[in-house]
Amino acid sequence: MTLKEAEAELERSCEATRDLYLFLLAVAAPLTREARSRIEAARSKFNPSPEELNPNMKFVENGIAPLLDEDPDFSKIIKKKKFSWDNDDVFLRRLYESVRDKDWFKSYLEAPGRSLAEDAALFSRIYEEEFPDNKELEDILEDLSVYWNDELEYALSWCCRTMDALGHGRRWSLPELYLSEMPGSEGKDSDRTFVFDLVRAAVRNYERYAAMVAEVTPKWEAGRICATDLALIICGLAEADTFSNIDYRTTINEFVEISKFYSTPESKGFVNGVLDKLINKR
Repeated sequence: MTLKEAEAELERSCEATRDLYLFLLAVAAPLTREARSRIEAARSKFNPSPEELNPNMKFVENGIAPLLDEDPDFSKIIKKKKFSWDNDDVFLRRLYESVRDKDWFKSYLEAPGRSLAEDAALFSRIYEEEFPDNKELEDILEDLSVYWNDELEYALSWCCRTMDALGHGRRWSLPELYLSEMPGSEGKDSDRTFVFDLVRAAVRNYERYAAMVAEVTPKWEAGRICATDLALIICGLAEADTFSNIDYRTTINEFVEISKFYSTPESKGFVNGVLDKLINKR
């Protein structure tokens, strides 16, 4: 791809992470509605039990779902992005069934009194306990975006941060796209500048870096090197050349860690060895 295309793809991938956060945060209202529909269905049975006639309404009447649902900024961006859980009723049903069987959910229902902080803490627990390693959720996310499964844990951590803020009475606000642009980060180096400078250096010097890799890997033809490994090595070289203030060992370690997640089982040794050779050779 061209440099312009690479920059656009980078921006798109960063935006996708925040979109995932928004999509996950928007589950509060539909999950609450699922719980309400279950209670109403039980009440409508031919011969409901006393418990079904007088259910515990604490979760159904939680303060988080309406707080987000009625927030004009949140509602506007969810509508603009066309995010909806309407087609995922099976997932919502199974999610609620799983949640209501948990001891921590039962403890929440049985605890006296009600508070927004308590409701927020419950939703954080749902995000922490029910969403990671959920195959059904993974399938939903994969259908919606090629980026989303890789970013699930990070997006969930921001959902929990948001719940903590709402529980303390703060209004929802859209997080900045880059950490360095968030309140309290004044004076810090720009994350956006860093990632764009890195991509520009990697794309502009691709041929030269690829030739360097070929030189130190004579037993490997270019076509036999894993494309992900080559991309990581070239980005590592670009970082070492562009950001001299970063210790080269840190650079190598970071790209080796990425290779463990995105590439083959043998990649960590290959990426480590090639980067170590080339960076020390400069």
